[in-house]
Amino acid sequence: MRNIFVLALISLIALTGCKQAKPVKTIENLKAGIKGETTASAKYAAFAQKAKEEGHDAVAKLFEAASKAESIHAANHTKALEALGEKMEAIKPEFEVKSTAENLQAAIEGESYETTTMYPQFLKDAQTEKAEKAEKSFTWAFDTEKKHLEFYKSALNALNAKTEAQLPAGYAVCPVCGNTYDAAKVDEKCAFCMTPKEKFLKF
Repeated sequence: MRNIFVLALISLIALTGCKQAKPVKTIENLKAGIKGETTASAKYAAFAQKAKEEGHDAVAKLFEAASKAESIHAANHTKALEALGEKMEAIKPEFEVKSTAENLQAAIEGESYETTTMYPQFLKDAQTEKAEKAEKSFTWAFDTEKKHLEFYKSALNALNAKTEAQLPAGYAVCPVCGNTYDAAKVDEKCAFCMTPKEKFLKF
């Protein structure tokens, strides 16, 4: 009987030892990502309004589409965080609205940071800590931000060259991963998550 008890105790200790520790760094990164994406969503919505006021309708549509994509990223990060048993504290977005040209430059700087520094590190941490849901959410955001960066660069160049008529007439956003398309160049299924184009949101 005593031997059975000892074996049971050893088994319990072994199981406890095998239990995976919480991915502390990834949890921290998810919270930072939620804050960043929530702020970006609010900021781009405000930038869209400013662009409309200044008569830059094509740029306004880009900001509106990007704002929605960022909110999708924030929601996906939140789901990944909650799957790890964590909750996100309340966020109060803080940003400044300037001219449309300055707002585009600010967007370029923000997306550049996310694509060169923030998400590459987040992905590395998630892979190290084997946080698969977080890794998927970070990947979707990272791939989308790279597209946003190019859209913003093109928009600023067009603004400076007074060739805004050459910018996309509209945009499409995947409701699952936030992938953002020129509405005239949409895939049959989202290149990131395979969602059918019929479900895409139009801007």
